[in-house]
This record gives sequence, structure tokens and C-alpha cells, in this order.
Amino acid sequence: MTTTPFAGLVPAGEHAVLLEGALGAVEMLPGAVTDGRLAVVQHPLAPRALGAPMHTHTREDEYTLVEEGLVGIQVGDEVIEAGPGDVVAKPRGVPHAFWNPTERPARLLEIIVPGAFAAYFRELGEVVADGPPAADRLVALAGRFGVRMDLTSVPALVERYGLILPA
Repeated sequence: MTTTPFAGLVPAGEHAVLLEGALGAVEMLPGAVTDGRLAVVQHPLAPRALGAPMHTHTREDEYTLVEEGLVGIQVGDEVIEAGPGDVVAKPRGVPHAFWNPTERPARLLEIIVPGAFAAYFRELGEVVADGPPAADRLVALAGRFGVRMDLTSVPALVERYGLILPA
């Protein structure tokens, strides 16, 4: 059986909000419509917010396109400050983290290849709906999606970049 690749428009009113808070996630192009080839997720990122601690994907590559503001990104041992129009590649198997080091909001697009990982943000939204979850719940969720999460990196990232964690 042959599937027909998606061709067409995903109207602005049909973008699903998967996660709200200091890190948001809006599904711009679902993996389901690309036959899993890729997904595109937009991340609004509040001032001084940690988007994600150090973590390593085992199943997908990510490409970050900064749309607005300044985003700090650590890929392996390299720390990058990326601004509007910059693209940062984060290949599978390479630990990475990202944050907003400024007092202004930032917004970035994540291109995820293949696209199944976008569902992580929907589940994360459910996990954090009642406030900050226990660390073991975050690690278990990440693990189900083939991600090794390093929560021990949080204190150093917060201190080094003057980040503010949600209460």
C-alpha cells in the first residue's frame, strides 16, 4: 500500500496547543500529516526560562530556527547564542539544552525528524497541568520517547544563565 504525502495548508486556526507555560509548544505541522517524516513545533519561551535541561534523543534529530528573541543552546560542549533567522542542528545522540537568557520573550521553531516526538509535548502538558511534577515522572515520560533526561544539569544551567524556574 502506498501513502500519499501531505500537500496543502495547515490553517493557523488548526495549530494545536500542546503545552502552555514558560515553555509552550504549538504543533504547527503534525507528524501524522507527513506520514511521520517530520513534525514542526513552535516554542514560545518566556524571559529567563529554561526550555529543557540537558537531554539526549536516541530516535530523532532536531533543528531549531529562532524566530524571535535570543535563545541559548548547548549542543554537546558548545554553547551557542542564536538570534532571529539562526538555525541550530541538534543530531540524535548529542546531549543538548536550551533557554532564554534575556528579559524578552523568545520564539523558536523545532523541526523534528522523524516526527513522532511531537507527541511528547502533548503528554508533557498533561504531566505539568497541576504544577511541577516529580522528577521521576519527567524521566519516565522522556524515557518512553527514547530521551535520556539529565535533570542534574538544571541547577548549573539556572545559576550560570540567571534562569527562573516555575514555582
